[in-house]
This record gives sequence, structure tokens and C-alpha cells, in this order.
Amino acid sequence: MTEASTTHLVLIPSYNPGPKVLDTVRAARAQWTPVWVVVDGSTDGSDRALREMAASDPGLQVIVLPQNSGKGAAVLEGITQAAAAGFTHALTMDSDGQHPADLIPAFMAASQAAPEAMVLGKPVFAADAPALRVNGRKVSNGWANLETLWMGIGDSLYGFRVYPILPLIRIMRGNRWMRRFDFDPEAVVRLCWAGVRPINRDAPVRYFRADEGGVSHFKYLRDNTLLTWMHTRLFLGFVMRLPLLALRRLRG
Repeated sequence: MTEASTTHLVLIPSYNPGPKVLDTVRAARAQWTPVWVVVDGSTDGSDRALREMAASDPGLQVIVLPQNSGKGAAVLEGITQAAAAGFTHALTMDSDGQHPADLIPAFMAASQAAPEAMVLGKPVFAADAPALRVNGRKVSNGWANLETLWMGIGDSLYGFRVYPILPLIRIMRGNRWMRRFDFDPEAVVRLCWAGVRPINRDAPVRYFRADEGGVSHFKYLRDNTLLTWMHTRLFLGFVMRLPLLALRRLRG
């Protein structure tokens, strides 16, 4: 276990991940202290298992929400409590084992070296990654880069990243969106608008098959409709902010 950080924590939003979450938390705890898990109304019993783990591990904290409200809502609850406890930055990662826990220290070090920035994971896909997922994200990435005048978002959807907490809280409290699957791309666009620069670091991503314990809550029609509506809103916001963004880009 690592020495506890007083500024940076690992935050894992979790909804019905199955037993993979226990492996994910163990891997994260081997790399960082503290680790917080926000159980977003799970009904698979993972909250009980996580609480049992936390009972013997002071570096692990489990927050249980009474009902499922979405990834963004879970992150907002976690960072709100983290800010109240004095933390300034949070590394978010998925609970299903897709994200590389071994890179947590490197991402945290990058954040500590540039605390005003956000550190974004840029996914490196294995050869067996689903083509639909790999190619489909290119559309969202294209829109996100247009909406920020190419400020440098390497990937808008990959949730393995370090956020400065206070700017993210201000943005989320200032609008009603960013509470579900739309959280990751909208967060980086709006943080860019707020002047938070992105730092990109390569990070592998692994998609587990069902027989390997993989669980996916991605619904193609529902979630792509949500992303379409999100980018429609963001594009309108981009048009309103275009003069300011263009001036900022010209100034370098």
C-alpha cells in the first residue's frame, strides 16, 4: 500500500459491476491511497462486498447511493464529499477492470506537476477490441475537438483521467446535464471552455467478454441518442463562446 495522499484520491463510480469491482479496487489500492468507491444504487450485492473490504482497510471508503442516478451523478457526489475532506484532485476509473490501475501513480504524478490541468487517458486498444466501440468514439472525439477549437482533447470518452475537483464541481452545479453516460465527454469540453488545459497520456483499455466476467451497461440506441443531444447542446454553446475561444487560441 502507498502512503496516503492528502490532495489526490482515486474515485471509482460503480453500478452493478459484478465481482470484477473487487479486483479493480484491490488493484487500485495496491497503487494508491486513498481509494473511494461510489456505489450508484447497485442491486448485485457489490455494495456489501465492498463494505466488508473497507471495514478492514482504512485506505478504502465506500459511499452508497440509494438509487441509480448515473455515472456523472455518482462522480459529483464523490467529488463533493472529497472537496469537503480537503482533496483537490480525483482520478476517475471504471469499476469493471477495463482501466489500467498500474498507471495510477504516473497519472497522479502528471497531475501533481501541473495541478491546474486535467490529465486525460488516451486509449490504446488491443487487437480484439470491439470495432463498433473503437470506431464509434471517433465521432464524439471529432465533435469535442471542434467544440473546443482543438484545444487538445485526445479522447473525449475514456474515463481514466484526473480532474481538478473545484472547477468540475462548479461546472456540474451550473447545469442539469452531465449526470449519466454524457458525463465524460461533456466534462472535458466544459472544462476546456473554463480554461482547464488537457494533458494526454496513453493508457491501454481492455474489454472483457461475458465469460471473463465483463459487464457492459452501454445501450447503443439510448446512449448514442444521449450523446447526439449532448453534442447538439455543446455545439450551440460553442457558437456562443466562439469569439472568446478563438481569442484564447490566438493568444496561445
